[in-house]
Amino acid sequence: MALRVVFMGTPDYGVPSLEALISAGYDVVGVFCQPDKPSGRGKRIAFCPVKQCALAHGIPVVQPVKTRVDGVEPLRALKPDLCVTAAFGHILSQEVLDIPRIGTVNVHASLLPKYRGSAPVNWALIQGETVTGVTTMMTDKGMDTGDILLKREVAILPQETAGELVDRLAKVGAELLIETLRAIERGDCPREKQDESQASYYPLLKKEMGRMDFSKTARELVNFVRGMTPWPGAYAGPYKVLSAQAEDYQGEEAPGTILRADAKQGLWVRTADGALRLARMQAPGGKPMNDCDYLRGHQLEAGTQIAPEETHAE
Repeated sequence: MALRVVFMGTPDYGVPSLEALISAGYDVVGVFCQPDKPSGRGKRIAFCPVKQCALAHGIPVVQPVKTRVDGVEPLRALKPDLCVTAAFGHILSQEVLDIPRIGTVNVHASLLPKYRGSAPVNWALIQGETVTGVTTMMTDKGMDTGDILLKREVAILPQETAGELVDRLAKVGAELLIETLRAIERGDCPREKQDESQASYYPLLKKEMGRMDFSKTARELVNFVRGMTPWPGAYAGPYKVLSAQAEDYQGEEAPGTILRADAKQGLWVRTADGALRLARMQAPGGKPMNDCDYLRGHQLEAGTQIAPEETHAE
């Protein structure tokens, strides 16, 4: 008889894992995701990707405000053998963790114990990592501190953004999840405690964290832009920066000074150790475009500081 599984997830990252569970023949008896929220300029209520997937497959959806409060009884009523979480966004209490007979498996987008927390992909890029991966783990009360089950490494591509890398890791995670569950069913799944001496934790990303600091190196800023794209976004003054390039440069200008601003060479800004091209950008109220196209219709003066951040592009 197939395991009774309750899946818990909210954004796109969770969809491949949910689809994989269904395709592999597991009995997904319910899906938990965060409550619906207003989205876009019109602030219309939108269903999250995991909810859309669940409804398409006719699976009941539960949307607790706090799972440890209003999710306990709905979960208990589903009588799961196992819970699976993938970017759910709620902390699970011990009472919740005690409900599934086998336990709760989390599909985490880093090579634990490194990059614990809710934004592991973003922070791995910001920190300049060239390799990351996915870890399946048994969830406990801590923040990504449970026993490691399986891992799979993934090389980070040179210009890859957080959004692009999340999409790749979501597919890897779905495959690793099924491999993990099969091993659990066979009784031969490895289980290893995390080495706390190797652990790192990074905080939740917030919109105000997107300001670019030109006192950093050009390479650090390239990685920052990659890690903050598409959300919460990297900002240089009022401009949202979607892609950046680093270049060696020796000069006396202060960090943040515009070095070049023309439609042929693009928009270059002084950094701690060189120059940074804001190769693709978005002005407030405007559309994303490359810097040369923007400068054909807008004038910025070399030698001035990048404008103060009054209004961010949306």
